[in-house]
Amino acid sequence: MTAPLDVSGSELEAAPEAVLDGQAKTIQGRSLGQIAWTRLKRDKVALTGAGVVIFLILVAIFAPLIVGLIGHPPNDFNQDLISSETLAPKDGTGIGWDHLFGVEPVNGRDIFSRVVYGARISLLIAFLATLLSVVIGTLLGVMAGYFGGWVDSVISKTMDVFLAFPILVFAMALSGIVQQGNSSAFGLTGDTLSVTLLIFIIGFFNWPYIGRIMRGQTLSLREREFVDAARSLGARGPYIIFREMLPNLVAPILVYSTLLIPTNILFEAALSFLGVGVRPPTATWGGMLSDAVRFYSIPHFMFFPGMAIFITVLAFNLFGDGLRDALDPRAR
Repeated sequence: MTAPLDVSGSELEAAPEAVLDGQAKTIQGRSLGQIAWTRLKRDKVALTGAGVVIFLILVAIFAPLIVGLIGHPPNDFNQDLISSETLAPKDGTGIGWDHLFGVEPVNGRDIFSRVVYGARISLLIAFLATLLSVVIGTLLGVMAGYFGGWVDSVISKTMDVFLAFPILVFAMALSGIVQQGNSSAFGLTGDTLSVTLLIFIIGFFNWPYIGRIMRGQTLSLREREFVDAARSLGARGPYIIFREMLPNLVAPILVYSTLLIPTNILFEAALSFLGVGVRPPTATWGGMLSDAVRFYSIPHFMFFPGMAIFITVLAFNLFGDGLRDALDPRAR
């Protein structure tokens, strides 16, 4: 074998002194995770999105501390800042060092505090609903793709039914019925009942999307050599699914999870906007937008919760796109 024309012999061999001193460079293999992390580090847009996501998660976790330092309790009224004639803030917005985002019309509640606390509800519902969708969709999608036959037929038809189901109408009807008055269900009341109900509705009815993706991925994986080798060694279906296939589906699961979270954030905001989400006075971004519609002449009331939703969804989408490119072995 001859060396390439543009590489001299001295460049192909390490100096004996360097070898003795341990200075010779050795070629080290990299795992798929290391390769993906190297690609992701080069994507500045994706890293920016990831940074914003981490910042929002920290804001949601430490909301009481943040509000205690630079805000006011989210449900406290500040009637002294509201004009009794126009019901609007006396100076137009109420923005100042005491109220960074201003105050709401009519009651004078601090908008900054309500936006910060609204992040807790939106992110909690989005994350847990996504987790529920991923668990159900992954298990059923892998089963449909691996076993095929009547199992695939039943699960695929079920996916078609769920995809055709008017989820928004159903969510409005179910939330409206369960949350009437001071109702309770399954031992839950108040905000706990509302949050649990939204997580169930959003997560349970969105699993077919990731289920179809997992089914397609499994159809290609089940014909691979390592699956045939496991079968030849006597491995049964559950072992192959959980030990052979699922580890190879981690990358698409992560990617589509990051892209499903912003969709669930928008869905929760839409339900709260329509008045069937988390009930007042609990702060939610969608609920704040719903209240702001009546005061369209006061733009700051709608601007801040709207920007919170926009930035959150954009950050998750940018991070999801970058993660998808980093985990794609065919990408450059």
